[in-house]
Amino acid sequence: MRFDKEVFVIVHNVRSLHNVGSLFRTADAAGTTKIYLTGYTPSPLDEFGRPRKEIQKTALGAEKYIPWEKRKDISRLIENLKEKRIAVIALENIARAKDYRRIVPKKSFALIIGNEVRGLSKTVLKKADAIIKIPMRGGKESLNVSTAFGIAIYKLLENRG
Repeated sequence: MRFDKEVFVIVHNVRSLHNVGSLFRTADAAGTTKIYLTGYTPSPLDEFGRPRKEIQKTALGAEKYIPWEKRKDISRLIENLKEKRIAVIALENIARAKDYRRIVPKKSFALIIGNEVRGLSKTVLKKADAIIKIPMRGGKESLNVSTAFGIAIYKLLENRG
């Protein structure tokens, strides 16, 4: 099911092929429009155009259904999306981020998720229209990137109606 307003995912500097595959599967299940793979995030195809088995294993074919594009420069991508009036929302566990349950996207949006350990850079966060976080109640300070993405994307879509 696709929506009347577009929903994009930007996967920036995620290293794990398994996480990338899981992100594809969840993005497809949520009905997102397109995935942008930026920085050193691996694509479903290697440099010779062959499918990456680790991504295939966790994506379970979703990489064939959801459009994706590899982009080196995330800053230029964000500028392009903003020129098209697409809100850019970053998912990052920092003090000034807003609770993800309180954001109600009014238009098409792109959700940025970052590196498994370092998250998103200050430069990327400055370019975002909003920064959201998922409150942590246990001893760990974060969730796996693909798990956090799943929680956030479904809530944003639910809030949007």
